[in-house]
Amino acid sequence: MKKFERFRMSEKNPKWENAIFRRKRLYSPKFGTDTMRSEFDRDYTRIINCNAYKRLKGKTQVFFAPDNDHVCTRLEHVNLVESISYTIANALGLNSELTKAISVGHDLGHTPFGHQGEKILNDIAKKEGLEKFWHGRNGLDFVDNYELLKDYEGVKRNLSLTYAVRDGIIGHCGAFDSNGLKPREEYINLENDFTLPAKYMPYTWEACVVKIADNISYIGRDIEDALTQGVLRERDVEKLDKMIDEIKNINSTNIINYLVVDLCNNSNPDVGLRFSPQALDTMNKLIEFNNQKIYKHDILKPMIRYCTLFMNELFSLLKGAYDGENTIKNLRKMKKFYPELASEFIGWLANFSEIEERNSEQYKNRIVFDLSKEQDYAKAILTYLSGMTDKYIVKMYNSLIEIL
Repeated sequence: MKKFERFRMSEKNPKWENAIFRRKRLYSPKFGTDTMRSEFDRDYTRIINCNAYKRLKGKTQVFFAPDNDHVCTRLEHVNLVESISYTIANALGLNSELTKAISVGHDLGHTPFGHQGEKILNDIAKKEGLEKFWHGRNGLDFVDNYELLKDYEGVKRNLSLTYAVRDGIIGHCGAFDSNGLKPREEYINLENDFTLPAKYMPYTWEACVVKIADNISYIGRDIEDALTQGVLRERDVEKLDKMIDEIKNINSTNIINYLVVDLCNNSNPDVGLRFSPQALDTMNKLIEFNNQKIYKHDILKPMIRYCTLFMNELFSLLKGAYDGENTIKNLRKMKKFYPELASEFIGWLANFSEIEERNSEQYKNRIVFDLSKEQDYAKAILTYLSGMTDKYIVKMYNSLIEIL
């Protein structure tokens, strides 16, 4: 069954040196060389220890800030992708440590309120003359620039992940060729060249597996959540059952099992990762059902309008402080009325720009923003907002109106 074993990302793979390249060498452990973990295992542990990963538990998958503990959050989605990609990689003979690392990192760039939040921030980016905002690129920016870990001396440093994991994070977005997904051969500059979703296929077979696992993971789970939230009724799913012969009793686990087994049976290195025509048709029917019955449901529209309002208001408030070299001074003045928001934002800027609040002895990370440039400042606000959880961004908006 391990049909892809000779393409596994390992020392024998001609792409290996490129795949394990880091922009900056990792610091050595205090008690000698780390020989217990592979390069990709180190990436995995670095990701699950960073703050952006921890915040995924407070971010929307489909249904906003659910009170029900059994409704999927972005973190649970990420864990499901990790499980599915591990099963596929293991069955096909690929590197499951690499798929694990990509999986837990692939949605670090997601905004609060899921794809709706992403759309709102992209609309703001357009108005500000910034490049397209999309969560794959934002995820790469987070692992490259915004997520910091303390070393053994307590100094904050960048994550410095391997090229293969970074590529998998930015490469997971966008549709894939239903006739067979294969990795690209080119070793590109991910920051400069990968400017749009799906502009390139991923660099490794393992990243291709995660890209497909991401699609497999959400279909059935979104149906279950829609039932839990009352968006769907049992009779809706009964009708769906009658439309689909291949899966008996439509639920998340049955859908995942059917698609994973079919993918593994029908894929090989010559044709790529692909489903049988029957399974592809089934998958497309399920996605169309979700599009029509869940994602476009009227119940989501009031929350979308609400999110649009307060994300724009928070951006406008922080952007209004911009005045070149006086910007930080203006933000300090804002503490009188918005103490938490202004303080948190200044502290966040201190991580990535040269301002008085930055203690250079505590940092050995890249400077990202030049606050003398208005577009840098606008991007800093967008990035700051994108990292918030659902409840935290609502809290920050409420703090704006509590003083009235």
